[in-house]
Amino acid sequence: MSDLDLRPARLDEIDAVLAFWAAAAEGVSVSDDPAGVRGLIQRDPEALILAVELGGRIVGSVIAGFDGWRCHLYRLAVAPDRRRQGIGRLLIEAAERRFAAFGGRRADAMVLERNTTAHGAWAAAGYQREEHWRRWIKPLS
Repeated sequence: MSDLDLRPARLDEIDAVLAFWAAAAEGVSVSDDPAGVRGLIQRDPEALILAVELGGRIVGSVIAGFDGWRCHLYRLAVAPDRRRQGIGRLLIEAAERRFAAFGGRRADAMVLERNTTAHGAWAAAGYQREEHWRRWIKPLS
């Protein structure tokens, strides 16, 4: 898409990213605050990939995290008025290129069970739900 720039988020965009997620993402993460996004960008400046219109408006995001062992995808979101235009696919492909450059072997995506709209998008990108894994969590703060 010629009207989009896919690029890493910058520190000066933290508030814009959080506002975008509030409008376009499903659910809220414990890390959806300025400190969480700042920490991500400072630790891995290329992990948060944005789709930005030529005018500067954020219309998509994905976090492509690699921990040296596994490739993890989080926060895939597309602006409601820009959905079904291929932006999500472009973001996933950008994340997969990032993982391939690291030598990643498999990517997993965190997808809310209730977010049935996302299920179709992930399936269309070739991802499958694994029934035999369940995520266990413990809040650290």
